[in-house]
Amino acid sequence: MSNTDDKKNALANALRDAQSQTLAVRAGQSRTAEDEHSEALFLTSSYVFKDCADAAARFVGDSDGSVYSRYTNPTVRNFELRLAAMEGAEDCIATSSGMGAIMSMCLAHLSAGDHIICSSDVFGSTVVLLNNFFAKFGIEISYVKLTDLNGWRDAIQPNTKLFFIETPSNPLSEVGDIRALSTLAHDNAILFAVDNCFCSPALQLPLALGADIVIHSATKYIDGQGRCLGGAVVGSAEHIEPVRSLVRAGGPSMSPFNAWVFLKGLETLHLRMKAHSESALAIAHWLESQDAIEAVFYAGLESHAGHELAKTQQSHFGGVLSFRVKGNQASAWRFIETTQLISLTANLGDAKSTIVHPATTTHSRLSPEARAAAGITDNLIRVAVGLEALDDLLADLQLGIEAL
Repeated sequence: MSNTDDKKNALANALRDAQSQTLAVRAGQSRTAEDEHSEALFLTSSYVFKDCADAAARFVGDSDGSVYSRYTNPTVRNFELRLAAMEGAEDCIATSSGMGAIMSMCLAHLSAGDHIICSSDVFGSTVVLLNNFFAKFGIEISYVKLTDLNGWRDAIQPNTKLFFIETPSNPLSEVGDIRALSTLAHDNAILFAVDNCFCSPALQLPLALGADIVIHSATKYIDGQGRCLGGAVVGSAEHIEPVRSLVRAGGPSMSPFNAWVFLKGLETLHLRMKAHSESALAIAHWLESQDAIEAVFYAGLESHAGHELAKTQQSHFGGVLSFRVKGNQASAWRFIETTQLISLTANLGDAKSTIVHPATTTHSRLSPEARAAAGITDNLIRVAVGLEALDDLLADLQLGIEAL
């Protein structure tokens, strides 16, 4: 065995018991013959075969070599293996966006006549995907409040095949009991998927709490700087292989360049999530003290109904909070438009703090009744806290307060 092989084996042994912070930097890399230190970026659509027998073996899966970058790409695979290691999963399949991950997971695991139970306060595009597209192909969808365990139990039908939740929820930071929902799902032979976008594996590990599948929008905290679109589905080999087949056939695959950017993002994920969380908690406390604010929604607050549960599931409380100003839509818009530093954009998970009016942006395609059921009122504002100095963010939010 060569010295290079010895080093590879030693690194693999070191990573076997490594903590998540180390996995975020080291896991999944397979160096080329150049022995590069940083992860290689394979910007290629196809791969050259040694001979016809090699081509045939790769196409039928008898050889591990790459075929076509819609199927496999070394940079994308590096990202998949690293994210799987951080989530404590056997496998991962990367997709072109977070919504692509949800779509691919559902297409792979559901058939016409199946029934989904989804938490009622998921991201607006998730509701649109389920209601406008999966429903027309014979999938039944029921929505239940994330925190109403009896409601989930009552909604189960003989054809229920999937529980789908976001926790914490977008944008009210409601907290679902992953362990309890997992038990309920598995007692009824139902697949349980958790969107872990708001926490990332740096703060929450749904698989360890009983979930079967974890969904990510890598666009958010995994990137961390608002540069690229991407998503991922993470879980056991049994649950991921059908999704991998769907992505290869259907094409919502991740670009190698985006995967390389996400690998760089993962290296600093734990540091960033801690900083996001600390600033968000300080801002939430500050907002609670303001007379012009009607309510603040952040699981890190002791006043939040899900605070104690969040402490058992998360290491920190994340960077997203929302609040209701006293007034109406005009009041909320005035607050937002008066701020000068915080960016008015619907993305989150960026180093730059963002602010948005959910009722007229991220959840605007929901019916008024659906928005009301999800708590998306006209005076609600969402802030995704970035990495700027806390005092500068508070000064900017003070401008909004003074405009009310």
